[in-house]
Amino acid sequence: KLLRETTAFWGKIENIKIQFGEKEISARKLTVSSEIPLDIESGWEKITKSATLEFVAEGVIKFHPLDGKFPETWKEGEIIKTKMTAYGFIPLLDIHSLSFEKIDYKEKIIETKEKDNVAKVWDHKMSLKPISENSFYYEDEIILYGGITTGVLTWWAKTFYEHRHKRWQLLASK
Repeated sequence: KLLRETTAFWGKIENIKIQFGEKEISARKLTVSSEIPLDIESGWEKITKSATLEFVAEGVIKFHPLDGKFPETWKEGEIIKTKMTAYGFIPLLDIHSLSFEKIDYKEKIIETKEKDNVAKVWDHKMSLKPISENSFYYEDEIILYGGITTGVLTWWAKTFYEHRHKRWQLLASK
């Protein structure tokens, strides 16, 4: 209860155009951000670890990597394939692919290109910016396209990323 009362999220959904193959298509850009009460170096160390993804997704998505487990730390150029279970019991039918396109330690940015049979485009940018000695601004920016399911996919992603930000608050308080 206290977590909900003290956590402020800033979210925005925009209609955008992107290139998809040879065509320009309509997609959505979702942005969810919050202030995390943790020093930025600790935040950066955590965001580069797969255990943090598993923690912040807990309760909504459980990952089942095809290689048995995620690597301890994400690496630029790495491609991870995983099956997922939603809400602990609903198997998602397709394999989700995460390609780590950019991990910038100086600017504190991670960019992935992700996809599966529903999310044909799920381009995710995570960025951290210092606010003070003991807090940072954390932003998730996601470009989404799922054909006729883009609207539902965007709604679901918004709830998922808001959940992740709440879990980040919990992680920071530990």
